[in-house]
Amino acid sequence: MPRLRQDKRRRLLLRWGGLSIGVTAVIVFIVAMLARSPTQSVPAAGANIDGLTSVLRQSATDSEVPLRFVDVTSEMGITFRHMPIARKSLLPEDIGSGVAAGDFDNDGYTDLFFVNFSGNATPGAALDRKTGTAQLYRNDHGKHFENVTASAGVGFIGYGLGAAWGDYDSDGDLDLYVTAFGPNILYENQGDGTFRDATEKAMIQDTRFSAGASWSDFDRDGDLDLYVCNYVAFEYREDDQHSTVAQYATEQPYTLNPSSYPAQSNALFRNNGDGTFDDVAMDAGVADPRGKSLSASWTDLNNDGWVDLYVANDVSNNAVFLNRCADGALLFEDVGAATLAADYRGAMGIAVADFDNDLDQDLLITHWIAQENALYRNMLIDNDMSEIKNTNLWFMDDADRLGLGQVSLDLVGWAAGFCDFDNDGRLDLWVVNGSTMEQSSDRLRLQGQPSSLYWNRGQRGYVDVTEFAAPPMHEPAVRRGGAQLDIDLDGLVDLVICKHSGRPTILRNTSTPSGNWLRIRLEQHGGNTAALGARVNLTTGSVTQMAELGASSSYLSQDEQIIHFGVGNASTAGDLRIYWPDGHIDSHTIDTVNQTLCIEHAAIYD
Repeated sequence: MPRLRQDKRRRLLLRWGGLSIGVTAVIVFIVAMLARSPTQSVPAAGANIDGLTSVLRQSATDSEVPLRFVDVTSEMGITFRHMPIARKSLLPEDIGSGVAAGDFDNDGYTDLFFVNFSGNATPGAALDRKTGTAQLYRNDHGKHFENVTASAGVGFIGYGLGAAWGDYDSDGDLDLYVTAFGPNILYENQGDGTFRDATEKAMIQDTRFSAGASWSDFDRDGDLDLYVCNYVAFEYREDDQHSTVAQYATEQPYTLNPSSYPAQSNALFRNNGDGTFDDVAMDAGVADPRGKSLSASWTDLNNDGWVDLYVANDVSNNAVFLNRCADGALLFEDVGAATLAADYRGAMGIAVADFDNDLDQDLLITHWIAQENALYRNMLIDNDMSEIKNTNLWFMDDADRLGLGQVSLDLVGWAAGFCDFDNDGRLDLWVVNGSTMEQSSDRLRLQGQPSSLYWNRGQRGYVDVTEFAAPPMHEPAVRRGGAQLDIDLDGLVDLVICKHSGRPTILRNTSTPSGNWLRIRLEQHGGNTAALGARVNLTTGSVTQMAELGASSSYLSQDEQIIHFGVGNASTAGDLRIYWPDGHIDSHTIDTVNQTLCIEHAAIYD
């Protein structure tokens, strides 16, 4: 082996290995401390425990942080309320629900669809058909949201969990898939503000315990396909209600523990191009029958131009499936173990982005309490290994070094996303938190936790600024889903966060911008009309940023399908290169910043 390669690997081991050992020791210490006494309680969320959550915690002052968010839920007209019934300590009731952001009426403003859970998950329980429906809110030019559920015909009633917008019939408007504990549903957009149930016609039904759903054109034929995560084979038995299991020195109902139930296989619905789908998950090798799946993201992990699949699984190994369809076969390769990004933890949400601007996709995975969120840095291209050509895909968990690991030990993470909130050219991060533990004083209620807003300080990593930058997020609550969107097209990306058994929170971004911005909306003719899977590289000065449309799936939710770049103090955006899903490459010179560009492409598929 050349000396250069030996030295580089030695430095990498010193850089990364020490942190891995340290993190493992911390987790072992936590478990030991909590197991020491049967009456020991779980540390309160947000507590700085010496030697645990405070070791790598970073800090910033109010005056140096430009981020600011305010609660505008009421003034924007959002009256939706999740799960308007008392919970019964059953697993399906506690994991959701989410929100999907998408421009269903093509007016340029992103609308919101909130998923609801209409009743208790006990056999024969009555569903609340009046206040328990899902709700669709039309964005009225960024000033207000109008509830159009009834006129649109999308008032889903059932045990709803997740939702995803996608133009499956390539007619130019967004259709909507809703997942549930029980029958899922596909709403076909009629183009006149109304939808119809197309589930049976499209042959895309799944009646299992479905969670996240993600659209993509994985086989590059111009038609959108759909991956549906199925969780566990939950079965209600009266006797189980009185059984408990120990979780971190607390007694929790048997019916809330995912380890009490076997996993269910996932579905990959391949679009036949005629309005129907076939489930090809088993044949393609992505059914993941041992995974208790909650979220999945389609993204090109190895930079070969084909979207791969990352699946976040609860109390089971995550999955990394490389797309091998370029070889002419309907096939994915399971490379999870080799990539070091498929460990066994309680994984819930996924955020995908090139946070370090090295032109490969990185992954933020949210986890259960005492397991730390993971920031998997993609090592396909890495400045510290520039002398070594990497041919194999692998990741390194860099969460601790960048301030995102230990600080999440006492939290349960769900939805998450990367976004440049202050337009300084660096991606910030938001994470939705909420416990799965019941309150000791009231077993009908879950424990609240603060959610997290992290400001990116470049080489110094991330710092939690929630308390003064986003006070509504800092207030403890039981939250699950969430999405990012620019509600009023002002170049500052806003947030919507879902609260379990309560109203969502609309957070308007009122930050003092640190720079300029560019929004890009892609449209294709000839299939895959929203250009899901397209990559956009923006070069400003010596920095190139990369974003991939539709890559990040949050948790039971969907961000708006618009690419947003912060460009700092650049007065011109620079050079833009678009890698379209059909393999075509476009280049543009952008002379004007602070605008939304709509770029069209006539796709040609083999």
